[in-house]
Amino acid sequence: MDLRLAILLSIVIGFGVSYGLGYVLIPWLHKLKFGQTILDIGPSWHKKKQGTPTMGGFLFIIGFAVSVAVVLITDHIRGGDLIAFGTDKPRDALYTKIFAGILMAVGFGFIGFIDDWIKVVKKRNLGLTELQKTVLELLVSVAYLFTLHKFAGANFMFVPYYGALQSTVLFWIVGIAALYCTTNAVNFLDGVDGLCASVTSLVCLAFAGAAVLRQFTGMSVVCCALFGSLIGYLIWNWNPSKVMMGDVGSLFLGGMVCAMAYAIDCPWIILFIGIIYVAEFGSDLLQIAYIKTHHGKKLFRMAPIHHHYEMGGWSEKRICVVFSLVTILGSAAALALLWFGRIK
Repeated sequence: MDLRLAILLSIVIGFGVSYGLGYVLIPWLHKLKFGQTILDIGPSWHKKKQGTPTMGGFLFIIGFAVSVAVVLITDHIRGGDLIAFGTDKPRDALYTKIFAGILMAVGFGFIGFIDDWIKVVKKRNLGLTELQKTVLELLVSVAYLFTLHKFAGANFMFVPYYGALQSTVLFWIVGIAALYCTTNAVNFLDGVDGLCASVTSLVCLAFAGAAVLRQFTGMSVVCCALFGSLIGYLIWNWNPSKVMMGDVGSLFLGGMVCAMAYAIDCPWIILFIGIIYVAEFGSDLLQIAYIKTHHGKKLFRMAPIHHHYEMGGWSEKRICVVFSLVTILGSAAALALLWFGRIK
């Protein structure tokens, strides 16, 4: 199948399925009373979101899965091999990286589903405890990294202007840190209507471009399938939101961001393409550290950082637009590093 056609189909199918499912899933979630619970620790005006259906992440998860399946199966029937298109990398390693990454994201999404289920059905506002969630996330992370190391020969990452930096120890340390921090940082973004979906949809486009620059061209189809699915979901999630993605959606997206980074052997790229994730996670850590070291005083009005701007009077739509623009700048920097730092 022609790559441009495959990319177009992946976007259109992902968008169509994700958006179309909203007409079915959102009323069903309303009927089941799977409403969002707003904690008192958040901004007071978020109370108006109380009861908004959650677990809307299933819209883009299903849209993504259908899109990837249809495009890749159609390509296979036609005798193509999109995943290995435009690269001389080992075919088996490519498939392992991509599908192990998708399964890893599903694993994180399942943890999020358990968390959402406890909140909604069991009426425990905090869901899983921090320890329970951390242990489960680390188990998924270790299983994923072990798969990459054992079956795809991964023990390195590409560094601009240098080449392949090989270190098994660094592979594991960076991997655990990247997976844990990224999934939880993406989870933070789900507090504002449209924010997580708008930022992450741009992240997907950036990874599609990075995949082409790194000669993992087939990976761009997977990135674009998720992009289309997120845009379909964003129509329902834009302010005022008719559905929230819940932890099932945000943890899945965090996993996919890592999967896309590792598929092109560049986990460091999350620092640039995912600059908003870094700001969210970093601001939360800084807030905690500042409070503990300054006798209860706060560095930000509220953390993570998007709440700081909310408390300063920014509208949710303005936050989405500004954070999206910052994501574009970070993505441009990442792509420039890949282009100018390539090893010929």
